[in-house]
Amino acid sequence: MKNLLSFMALFAVAASAARAVAAEPSAISAFDEAFAKVNDYTVTVRAHEIKDGKTQDRTYLYWFKRPNLAKTLISSGDNKGSGGVWSGGDTVSGHQGGMLSWIHLTVNLHDPRATSLRGYTIPEGLLQNEVDKYREIKGQLSERTGPEIDGVPTEQIELTLADPAAYAGVTRMVIYLNRNTHFPVRQIRYAGSESVADETFLDLKTNVGLTNSNF
Repeated sequence: MKNLLSFMALFAVAASAARAVAAEPSAISAFDEAFAKVNDYTVTVRAHEIKDGKTQDRTYLYWFKRPNLAKTLISSGDNKGSGGVWSGGDTVSGHQGGMLSWIHLTVNLHDPRATSLRGYTIPEGLLQNEVDKYREIKGQLSERTGPEIDGVPTEQIELTLADPAAYAGVTRMVIYLNRNTHFPVRQIRYAGSESVADETFLDLKTNVGLTNSNF
């Protein structure tokens, strides 16, 4: 009897694990598989954000190299010419645009000079971290065939957040993954019915041969 009970307990654990694996959207699993083959990438991010009646439109150039090197440059919009480098940890080394571009500072990761209008940091903007949010943040997750975006077929992952107050009032997030490459092409975050952050990911190039000197 004891052996039977032990077997049943193990079976229950295995069944629970199988349900947990099955609950993850297949598009996220496909992204994981594709990203595992990537050592580095470059991508352009066009971002529109709203907070407290203010609006910010920026275009970011992003560079990433495993395991944790990331660099950004604001190529258009507010603070054009500003950039920063993150290499893990809670600080960013960077410079402002314009006449102050020669002054380099090291600031906290969440310093307003190193974040977007809504407080998003450099590592938060990395493609892999954008996707990870959909399994890390508690809420109701769903997956469906998405619309074509600029001619690209997509899979749509949607998350209704359990605790919007913990995420600056964001109630719902939607990310669209390229059905062929499995990488993100767009993400929209909502506060109620209002879109408060809209990001488009453009011109992605993977395994371009970045070295530490690029950062």
